[in-house]
Amino acid sequence: MTIAFKLAEPPDDHRREVGRRLFAGQTDFVKGVVAMDGLPDADRVEVCFAGRSNVGKSSLINALTGRKGLARASNTPGRTQEINFFTTTNGPYLVDLPGYGFANAPVPVVEKWQRLLKAYLSGRASLRRAFVLIDARHGVKKVDEEILSLLDSSAVTFQVVLTKADKVKDKDLARVQEQVGKALSKHPAAYPELVLTSAEKGLGIGTLRAIIAGIS
Repeated sequence: MTIAFKLAEPPDDHRREVGRRLFAGQTDFVKGVVAMDGLPDADRVEVCFAGRSNVGKSSLINALTGRKGLARASNTPGRTQEINFFTTTNGPYLVDLPGYGFANAPVPVVEKWQRLLKAYLSGRASLRRAFVLIDARHGVKKVDEEILSLLDSSAVTFQVVLTKADKVKDKDLARVQEQVGKALSKHPAAYPELVLTSAEKGLGIGTLRAIIAGIS
């Protein structure tokens, strides 16, 4: 049976306020990790953010936390080579994974990142959900399929976040939503709700904050 992938409904006032309070507190960079033995203690739940290079991952994390320079964006695809951990006050770790789908990095570097990514996703018991960012202008691309399949095999629930939604007309958005839903129907680890966002306009940020605040 095919699961219908609908857009997440805006949260009620209570859930929105819980999400707002979580991200109103201090969010700090903890460390960048290049090997599994460098991971911080798994003393809290965590959510991670994955996406191909230049999908707007850093901008989204900055919008969630209300801190423009927290996650550093790069114009060079594949520049971020670390798994970056951020703490929220009395809340989960936010984990920024290296962008994928880049062409400018040497093959040995790419292979090293892939090994680290696989080890992290399959071996981190405190990881509760992965948010996979997909550009709303383009939908799921072939380059995204590898990470989606990896999340399936790692038994990590993932939820797709459509970014840059302000740059898409409504009629095109419906088409992209249908394409994304069709692609996700093949992946058993996919959470059956999409989150529509624009870091630039603030669209969907309250919804995503509430979702993260509700994960335990």
